[in-house]
Formats: sequence, C-alpha cells, structure tokens
Amino acid sequence: MNIHEYQAKSILATYGIPLLRGKVANTVEEALKVASELEGTLWVVKAQVHAGGRGKAGGVVLCRSLDEVRQAAQRLLGSRLVTPQTGPKGQDVKRLYIEEGCDIVQELYLSLVVDRVRQCLSFMVSDAGGMDIEEVSEKNPEKILTLPIDPASGFQPYHGRKLAYSLGLGGKAAERMGYLARNLYKSFEDLDMSLIEINPLVVTKADDLVALDAKITFDDNGLFRHPEIEQLRDEDEEDAVELEANRQGLSYVKLDGNIGCMVNGAGLAMATMDIIKLHGASPANFLDVGGGASRDKVAAAFKLILADPSVEAILINIFGGIMRCDIIAEGIISAAKEMQLMVPMVVRLQGTNEKEGKQILAASSLSIIPADDLGEAAMKIAQAVREAV
Repeated sequence: MNIHEYQAKSILATYGIPLLRGKVANTVEEALKVASELEGTLWVVKAQVHAGGRGKAGGVVLCRSLDEVRQAAQRLLGSRLVTPQTGPKGQDVKRLYIEEGCDIVQELYLSLVVDRVRQCLSFMVSDAGGMDIEEVSEKNPEKILTLPIDPASGFQPYHGRKLAYSLGLGGKAAERMGYLARNLYKSFEDLDMSLIEINPLVVTKADDLVALDAKITFDDNGLFRHPEIEQLRDEDEEDAVELEANRQGLSYVKLDGNIGCMVNGAGLAMATMDIIKLHGASPANFLDVGGGASRDKVAAAFKLILADPSVEAILINIFGGIMRCDIIAEGIISAAKEMQLMVPMVVRLQGTNEKEGKQILAASSLSIIPADDLGEAAMKIAQAVREAV
C-alpha cells in the first residue's frame, strides 16, 4: 500500500527523522494560509499523487513570493499530472503539500528496501541524488551503493558510519546519518514497510541532513497489525479494478498486454504469463484466484478480466487441488453468460473433478477452446488472437 508524501513525513516525524515544516492544503486559499504561517521568503508547492518524477513533470514548484504560491496552487489543483510513473493517463491532483525552503549544499539518495536476493533489509545510497536518480541507475549504476543489514544483529552503529563514508560525509552530517539511518530501520520494522525512499536527502549549509521528500510503501500482508496505517489508504490514487479485486480477496495486477489470465496459484500464474510471452502474445493481467475459490469468487475474477477494454482473449489455467474443476467451470459459465462473452477463451482444467469440469464446459452454449496442458493453451490463445485480428 502506498501513501502520500505528507502522510509519510508525518510518520517519519514520530521517529525523529529531520524534516522541514510543512502542511497539506486542499484549496488555493489553504495553500496561501499555510505559506503565510510558515513565514520566510521561500516555499515549495508539491502535488500529492502516488507517483515519482513529480519534479520533472512540473509537480514541484519553488516559490519566492505568496503570489507565486497562489499561481502554483491554481495551476496544480485540479490538473492531471503526467509523470513516467503515472503512464500517459496521469493522475488528478487533489491536494498539495506546502513546505518551507532551505539552503541546499548537496543532494543525496537514500532508501531502505526488502532485499529478496540477500533475504534481509538493505540500504541503497548515492551521492548523486535528486531528480535524475533514475538516469544515474541506468547509466552509472556504480554510483548506487548497497549495504545489507544482517537480520540477526539488526542495525548497528558501524552501519551508520559505513553509509556516511559511502556518501563522503563528515563532521555533523556524518553523525546525523547514523541517527537517521537507525531510526529509518526501526520505523521499517515496526510498521511492516516494504520501501522507504528519501530523494533527495539534502546536506544543508549548517552541515545537517534533512529529508526533502519521502516515499513509503507498506506490505499489504502486515496491514492487519496496523489499522491506523490502513486508514491512510487513498482509494482515489489506486487502480479501480485492482481495488475491486482487493475487496473480492483476489490478487490482481494490471499489465499492458491483451490476454486476460485467470489462474489459481501465484507460481502457476507467473509460469502462465511466461509461456504466453513465449508464444508471441502478452498478458493483460496477473490474476490469482487462490487455492480454494468459490463459484462466486471465480465469477468475480472473470468479470474483472472483462472489465479491461484491452483484453482481446482470455486464458484460464486451473490446477485443481483444493479447488474443484467443476466449481471453476460453473463460475466461468455463469460469469461468461452474464457478461456476454465476445472474445476467444481457452480453458485448461486439470486435477480434482477435472472430468466433470470439462463436461460442464462442453455442455454449455459457450464457444470455449479446450486445452490439455499449459503449452497447448498458450499456443491456442495466441493463435486465437491473431485470427481475431
């Protein structure tokens, strides 16, 4: 689960992370009021959307007068911000974060991630932080350094010193790095996060460190332990289909292909997508209905697939263990008739009550293409799409 920058900073403030003063604003008048309360002669107006790359897209504006704050707020509120992470559709800007400015000597990059290769949490840092960090990662990956933290010992003081040394910090800034990194690590573990990214983390003229931006992602599987965090969810920022899938207890991720997939089991779903690509087609989604889905749940999954206008064909790949193939077949038929299926559909059923499931599908009035194994199913769905085109 993602949250907004202003929410992330509110959480980090409770862990003593150094931040600038700021406040959220929902209207132009509120933006001016916040800027006036912050005083000073330099403000930053930031669009609050769940996407990176806001600066390059004009979503972060440096203002040197209240009139400039007004102009920036008027331009951003109600606009659609398009960044490399939003896709061409962009995201609507419904709120702003107004923050005081500061004197920046250097911009750094700092993140803490779940390192699945090393099976631990790892810090990633670079002395080339700022808006071009994506370009740095592509063209100069050697400038991004990784420091894994052994989960048995946890964060230790020498980790902070290593991070400071890697970034070329000394004096007060080096001391602050140890304090900041330790508290980031604690917040990560306490709240079941999956990512903290601070870009930029800046060194000020006072040789202090300040987090100018903050992005936090939480592990959905740990939210039941943190109801106060789950309340921060902004459903307007989430894909409507993925949101509905979550309500139905389905694992769904929208992709950019044209073959709708419904599979039981995450591993089987990944294999299905790979084999679809192998046969020259492209999956439109990842959809795992789970190991014990009911007829209604299968029907709901089918409707989610058909709600995507980019879907030109459907591949259903079910291995019946706990899940019975006849229940799957009934759910497929029920949803296909209700949604008036108009695209080719290949179904591969194998496992518990496989014979009964295939008989139910064959007896239906639907034009279903059967397949006995996954390779055959992928080949048939790719061919069906080519013929339809």
